[in-house]
Order: sequence, then C-alpha cells, then structure tokens
Amino acid sequence: MLIDSHCHLDAPEFDADRNEVWARAQAAGVQKVVVPAVEASNFQTVRDLAHQHEGVYYALGIHPLYVPRAQDGDLELLETTVQQALSDPRFVGVGEIGLDFFVPELCTPEMRERQLEFYEHQVKLAARYHLPVILHVRRSVDVITKYLRQHPTLRGIAHAFNGSQQQAEILLDLGFKLGFGGAMTFERAKQIRRLASDLPLTAIVLETDAPDIPPAWLGKAGEEDDSPLARRNEPVHLVRMAQVLAELRGVPLETVIQQTGSNALEVLPRLA
Repeated sequence: MLIDSHCHLDAPEFDADRNEVWARAQAAGVQKVVVPAVEASNFQTVRDLAHQHEGVYYALGIHPLYVPRAQDGDLELLETTVQQALSDPRFVGVGEIGLDFFVPELCTPEMRERQLEFYEHQVKLAARYHLPVILHVRRSVDVITKYLRQHPTLRGIAHAFNGSQQQAEILLDLGFKLGFGGAMTFERAKQIRRLASDLPLTAIVLETDAPDIPPAWLGKAGEEDDSPLARRNEPVHLVRMAQVLAELRGVPLETVIQQTGSNALEVLPRLA
C-alpha cells in the first residue's frame, strides 16, 4: 500500500483544485494520506477534509512554527478535540508537533522555552491517550529524543528526517519511523540519500509534505517556469519518490511500496 504519511492537503495552495489533486494521487496509486493539523484554527479543517475524501486521515497538534501565535488555551482546546476524536476512525494521532531550532525567530531563549512548553505538553497528551506522534525535528533531534525517553511506550514518525546516522539509530531504538520524501530526490542531498540507502527499509515511511519540499523534477527557484503552481508539490509525486528510494536501495519498486506502507500502518495503527 502506497501511503503519503505527511501531506498538508488543507493548505491554501490547494484551494483551487483540492479534489483534483487527491484524485490524481489516487489514480496514480496513492491509497492513503495523513493530513496533520498545525494550529488550533485548522483542527476542524483537517477533520472535515478527512471525512470528505476516501483515504484521507488526520492528526491533531500545534506545529512549532505556529507556537509564536498560539494561545495558552490552545493546548486545552487540543486535548478536548483529541478526546472527541478518539472514536473517529479517520483520526490517527497527535501531530504535527515538535521543535524547530532552524528558524532564527524561534531560537531566542524565550521562544525556545515556549516551544519546549508546547512540545512537552503535547508529548504528554499523546502518551496519556496512547496515541502516536508526528514529529517536526528540524535541528532539534537531540532535545526531541530527550523528552521521548520519558515516555518509553510512545511511538510515531520523525517527519522529514535530516539528522545523523547516530540520531537515526536513537529514534529507531525508541520505536520511531523516519519520513523521507522530496529532499531525498536531490543528488546533492548526500546525507539524506545515504540514510535512505543504508537504514533498514523497515525504518522508513514515505511522505511528500505537500505543498512543501518539492522534489527535484519540479525544478529550482529561478528557472524558466518558476510559477508557484509549477513548483507546487502534491501527493501524486509520492509514486516517483518511491521509485527514487527503490533505485537508491537497488530493490524493486513493489518492495518499497509494500514495506513503507506496512511501516506506516505499524506506527500509525489507526490508519488500518
């Protein structure tokens, strides 16, 4: 089963043709997609989207990039919404949550503390309700794992993984899967491609993070057709990403599709 384990299908970039975007992906063989929330204002949006389309699932969480504009009451709202979603077969876990120590505005002492407060609260929430997490781990893997160790039963996905071999192994030992997608398609992304080649295939889930992280074949900024639509990532590209992973590993495409799909179902069991 070909599963896009991380796609922001609710993003405004898809407002004009969302139905067609998902129909293209399904026609190409993408069977399921997970749409994580990023802030309180889109909790209902991702839920509604999942119930409007076959094969679409959702997660609930507050993304670190949205922490600066989040209200303290949003964490209470998140817990209430998660409680209500527990009986919803389209709800798969808590996400997108985590830490971002790449964006300068988020790296001030005050904002690091605020991020940690939101992250720790959401990790505890997931553990309390026995739910997996979908993690944003940009330049923050070591701190992320410090908190995960406090909840040894917690499982989930480290989305858009771009850490070291050692960090990858720590996350795998903690029971997490690692998300690979568009970045893996660039030949210059040597570390990511090395990890995608060398890690056990049982460690990997596929994702597009659409509309973000466009793959190599969509071109680079500044090229002839540099319109937002031309460079917009979408879940149909997951098929070709799976082919890139198969080529990197020297295995049949079907092996990659079957194993990465199985991995996603293992770590996000409500997807099944």
